[in-house]
Amino acid sequence: MFKFKQFSIQQDKTAMKVGTDGVLLGAWAPIANNPFSVLDIGAGTGIIALMLAQRTHAEQIDALEIDEDAYEQAVENFESSPWGDRLFCYHAGLDEFIEEPEDEYDLIVSNPPFYSEDYKTENEQRDLARFQDAMPFEELVEAADLLLSENGIFALILPYKEEQSFIALARESELYPLKITRVKGTPTSSIKRSLLAFSRNEKAEIEIDQLVIEIERHNYTPEYIELTKDFYLKF
Repeated sequence: MFKFKQFSIQQDKTAMKVGTDGVLLGAWAPIANNPFSVLDIGAGTGIIALMLAQRTHAEQIDALEIDEDAYEQAVENFESSPWGDRLFCYHAGLDEFIEEPEDEYDLIVSNPPFYSEDYKTENEQRDLARFQDAMPFEELVEAADLLLSENGIFALILPYKEEQSFIALARESELYPLKITRVKGTPTSSIKRSLLAFSRNEKAEIEIDQLVIEIERHNYTPEYIELTKDFYLKF
């Protein structure tokens, strides 16, 4: 079990455990538009949806998870949280979910599978959670375009090397970057991740910054502590 300040995550059934990527996105996703409805695509343990339940007053927080064990785990984590009445998980793939869209969402988030290289492990469940062929970026952008409300925000975390191609792909659907945060593990390491937020309105000035997680092993930067202090017990 992984304990946060206001909720806990059981993760014994799912291949994808609580990781920095999910926590970063859950803490970083812009909520200045006061979302009424939120969708988490590829929920895993449900951590990002739970973080957004804590951060927002959204009355409808839906999550989508294709893997049966992860789906069951997310439901369990939702039900044992203080916000069970606002959280709902669908057991479905994204393609299935967008066939008959019923709702628009003010905030759509995703920590998508992203190892698109021809590399598979022996663990099929983990591969499904990690590999882009389970949820191609094209499908993700198509879903965001279809499901995002007029003033909605679409936020996700990607490998830095995928940043430019994803921005170009989103632009084809008239989704434009409004905020980009590039993440490094330490001050001397290379940029590993990009946190991206998109909207339907093209901004003249995109907010771009950088986040360093640790000064050295287990010595966290003030910026990372500030971002995650409402969640991690250690901060």
